[in-house]
Amino acid sequence: MENKDAVLALAALAQESRLAAFRLLVQAGPGGLAASKIAEALGIPPSSLSFHLKELSNASLILPRQDGRFIIYAAQFDTMNALLGFLTENCCGGTPCAPDGSSACETGTSACGA
Repeated sequence: MENKDAVLALAALAQESRLAAFRLLVQAGPGGLAASKIAEALGIPPSSLSFHLKELSNASLILPRQDGRFIIYAAQFDTMNALLGFLTENCCGGTPCAPDGSSACETGTSACGA
């Protein structure tokens, strides 16, 4: 992931409603949710939600698809994982983290899950 893409994704997530919508879509899995279900679950007016979903889509964090009369939004897990990888690629000076989150970093200072 390039710096500009990471900045775009982080900026899109740096707003409470967009972060909540993205987390809801991550929880929903690859099947996604209709915009009306997202609005209902988050208590966001459809007009406001439309703006927020557009911002997440522009950052490639979600993908809309037409399903009959509905637009279904789904989290883009590849982008999410690329962003997480970008943020942690130099964790502890590049020392890979163990599956339990531990690393060669000093105890209590690891950004790898401590």
